[in-house]
Amino acid sequence: MSTQAPETIKSYDIAIIGGGVNGCGVARDAAGRGLKVFLCEKDDLASGTSSRATKLIHGGLRYLEHYEFRLVSEALGERERLWSIAPHIVWPLRLVLPYRKGLRPPWLLRAGLFLYDSLGGRDRLPGTRTLDLSEDEAGKPLKVHEELAYEFSDCWVQDARLVVLNARDAAVHGADIRPRTQCIRARRENDMWRLELKDMQSGAISKIEAKSLVNAAGPWVDVVENQVIDHDLPGTVRLVQGSHIVVKKLFDHDRAYFFQNPDDRVLFAIPYEEDFTLIGTTDRDYTGDPGDVVATGQDISYLCDAVSEYFKKPVTPDQVVWSYSGVRPLFDDGASKAQEATRDFVLQLDANQGRAPIVSVYGGKMTTYRRLSEEVLEKLKPYVDGLEKKEGWTGRSPLPGGDYDVEKIGEITRHLATSYPFLPARQVRHFMRHYGKDSWTLLGKAKEMSDLGRDFGGGLTEAEVAYLRDWEWAVTASDIVWRRTKYGLRMTPAQIEALDAWLLSAH
Repeated sequence: MSTQAPETIKSYDIAIIGGGVNGCGVARDAAGRGLKVFLCEKDDLASGTSSRATKLIHGGLRYLEHYEFRLVSEALGERERLWSIAPHIVWPLRLVLPYRKGLRPPWLLRAGLFLYDSLGGRDRLPGTRTLDLSEDEAGKPLKVHEELAYEFSDCWVQDARLVVLNARDAAVHGADIRPRTQCIRARRENDMWRLELKDMQSGAISKIEAKSLVNAAGPWVDVVENQVIDHDLPGTVRLVQGSHIVVKKLFDHDRAYFFQNPDDRVLFAIPYEEDFTLIGTTDRDYTGDPGDVVATGQDISYLCDAVSEYFKKPVTPDQVVWSYSGVRPLFDDGASKAQEATRDFVLQLDANQGRAPIVSVYGGKMTTYRRLSEEVLEKLKPYVDGLEKKEGWTGRSPLPGGDYDVEKIGEITRHLATSYPFLPARQVRHFMRHYGKDSWTLLGKAKEMSDLGRDFGGGLTEAEVAYLRDWEWAVTASDIVWRRTKYGLRMTPAQIEALDAWLLSAH
């Protein structure tokens, strides 16, 4: 009589639910310390909040008004650290803050910017300076309400690429990264977590076990808590929607604008993908499914009207070439206004009576994802052996493609152009700002453009698509043209559809 072999279940030290910046940051840190790590994400990596931000690495100047000094200080300390480990996808940005009569007075702006320059670790970034908008180039596209403005430093990031590169480095260190895999059930059994997983492409069901669990599901953190996991922590997420629009570029210089609005909100206008300007964001509570969020007509009109108060040439909804909206999973601290809710993270640990531990992540900023990851592992340290190894390593070790000094980017860009002289200058800049030193892996032995294969439109070649598919878990056209790159801004719907068909046939 034959007997069926017992089911083999892989075992891990840490299982993570959620493939946004926090989940992938935890995976990278833990795997780099030698732990066995598993991460699942029901959609594509960075498909939620982590690809729908304003894309700033910043302290959050406006958070000073809400006395979030520790948060701002910690975030400012991370700016240059992230720039140093990812100089290909993080770069310095100067922002122009015009004074406007009737809003925050000059003394308050100066005091806030003094704190901003002083609170964090600012080494290479220049400090604040005063501008005369009647003379400075930054004043040319503006209705100059007042001549006074201030210019200060922050950084800019390719947000979805930050997520994917953390996942890639986690995988290099042995982590099992599973996009398009949903955790449908997580239960404690014999001092372990037992997870039941569904492959969202094939429908196949599998199981794993882990000594500890991290719920980093972002806007879905409460859904996972209530519908998937067998415990009851008291944390409650506050969903706040932020929308952005993209228009043809409104100015020619490389600085961004930080505008004050009469409703106490602030607005950014940022140079974007060379030919465009990114405008955002809104702040309002959201109650629907985070997966259904879109920039509404009301959001788009609000952003157009608000930015038109500053630019000489009005911005109208018909000029919008792309819009997107994300849901920030903030910890519900009872703040009366969405823009006043804390951007700090809250971590809740459940390990009562010796049970297998779980940490649930509420809130947080992209800028502080690395510190959040360290704090998650600090909470798990009493329960998981090995977490004391290599503490702080993620702030020193470069992300894939970023293993060069920030001062060398010009030299390396010239080297790339020399190595592949057939590439247009725009493409050289694109590869450097997306892949850094990994550009040589992507381009390989190509001697002319035809060696890169089919051109799908907008400059996207078959070689780049294959690289993103083989190295970065890209499956659909949206993964490629709206998250890992922004080629979608230069491609037609028909070209994007053709890319999807090619990916399907090549699968």
